[in-house]
Amino acid sequence: MPHPSPTAPTAADLDRALEHLATLDGAGGGEADQIALIASLERLKGAIAAAQARVTDALARARTRHEAERGIPAAKRGQGLAAEIALARRSSPHRGSRDLGMARALVREMPRTLDLLARGQISEWRATVVVRETAVLTPEHRGQVDTEIADRLASLGDREAAAKARAIGYRLDPGSAIRRNRGARADRHVSLRPAPDTMSYLTAFLPVEQGVACLAALRQAADTARVQGQPRSRGQVMADTLVERLTGQTHAADVDVEVHVVMTDSTLLTDDPTPAHVVGHGPLHAALARQVVRDAPRAYLRRLFTRPGAGDLVATDSRRRTFTGELRELLVVRDQVCRTPWCDAPVRHADHVTPAADGGPTSLANGQGLCESCNYAKQAPGWQSHHLPGDRHQVLVTTPTGHTHVSTAPDPPGWWLPPHESDVGDIEHCYRSPRDCLPHVNPMLA
Repeated sequence: MPHPSPTAPTAADLDRALEHLATLDGAGGGEADQIALIASLERLKGAIAAAQARVTDALARARTRHEAERGIPAAKRGQGLAAEIALARRSSPHRGSRDLGMARALVREMPRTLDLLARGQISEWRATVVVRETAVLTPEHRGQVDTEIADRLASLGDREAAAKARAIGYRLDPGSAIRRNRGARADRHVSLRPAPDTMSYLTAFLPVEQGVACLAALRQAADTARVQGQPRSRGQVMADTLVERLTGQTHAADVDVEVHVVMTDSTLLTDDPTPAHVVGHGPLHAALARQVVRDAPRAYLRRLFTRPGAGDLVATDSRRRTFTGELRELLVVRDQVCRTPWCDAPVRHADHVTPAADGGPTSLANGQGLCESCNYAKQAPGWQSHHLPGDRHQVLVTTPTGHTHVSTAPDPPGWWLPPHESDVGDIEHCYRSPRDCLPHVNPMLA
């Protein structure tokens, strides 16, 4: 008599399994048992990743089918789905888009790679590498790569797997190399991300000949300066030359570009250790923030007021009621990065929480900073956002499936100060000398 097929686990079943795993530490077994547990858990991670891919693809198919039934144009079907997946996985919309594309590729075009992942024989990253290296191929050629590489994939390293998949793709479709090159060149960009010790990484993704030319020019400038007796190291000269040539300044330290440095009045004017915050970068040591203000060629102060005891930025000197000028700057300073949970992308759009078309006012309470991707996703059918009342600025996001997520504005510097110390609020934009600015901009602090 055949055995009935097992019932697929539900979300509640998985939650119960999670509770059991939360207490697993292997302390009761020997070293061999602990190694066995580590291996089993690694296989389990692969099986979970494969299950996520199958569920994600099923969701994409269902969403496309339902939107087609409602008459939504093909070009707009699935809009916002990647952002919804990202919220469910607690990741950025960019990662959500990648996860959606990977799920479709594995389920629809690379079933053998998916099977290896489901059995825990390869990691999610190795599957991602194979999918990435075959992205420019047709579905037929991608399936052929899947067939040819599957028998060896479990024994290959990540780099070997990438090279093997790429080599098979080049053999099946020689033109794929040209398309990869064109796609890579189209993706050229410059990015900035924080680094330890109040530094930053400025990265340029360039065609190889341009990257080599830039590095050669910087090295030549550094070698010339060193020959002329420059005491700075070669690397320091190259870094300073890069800044000077990009900004047009004579000296790298004299960059005349507005940077939002948000700090409390006591951090600026006393030895208060409360860190400052550089919008778009992150926290800045209080002493270094004062040095930045002191050494900058120009300085401007703007008062930003917090609600006493709550830490929410509520006002600026401007009374303008549009998302331009000082109101927009205050919104960006308050939100710091895109307000979508787990996104962290730079703020590009000043968005109405309740759309203006629905009567939403252009106000700080009804405003939020979003990246372009999240703002476009918010416009998709079924998405809703509502401002929640309270001392801290919060937005309730409801996805098309009815799941909710709460976005809370980050803590401004010094928000924990006692009410009598937070009446004045935060100081922003200091780029000349505080002594020159204070008497004219903020007499209370002079």
